[in-house]
Amino acid sequence: MKKVLTLLLVIVCSMAVVNAQTTPQAMDVNKLTSSIMGKLNPSLDLTKDQVPKITEAVSSFLTDKSKILSLQQSNNAAYVQKQGGLFNELKTKLTGILLNGQLHTFLGLKPATNNPANVLSNLFF
Repeated sequence: MKKVLTLLLVIVCSMAVVNAQTTPQAMDVNKLTSSIMGKLNPSLDLTKDQVPKITEAVSSFLTDKSKILSLQQSNNAAYVQKQGGLFNELKTKLTGILLNGQLHTFLGLKPATNNPANVLSNLFF
């Protein structure tokens, strides 16, 4: 009986660990915005006037994206569609703030794949 209970406990704990690893992590919008701006500011050579506007656009985008993250696991097609719409809204906002060369550089910063080690993946994927 003791072995059965131990085995059952191990199985339940294993399932909890697997579930925790496959559930999208909660997004800390402020921390993520700060990290992204740490990459964008020097890469795009932003002016003092552009920084707060870009920060607000990125923060707003990440806030909206955090609301659809659960779809990544439950309905990936819907997530991809909504993420694309949110990114297009972000790009439209950035078009009004960035110069043409800066916007081109921004789009060139897109990682080849969704790489969690690259903070900019949060914008593009």
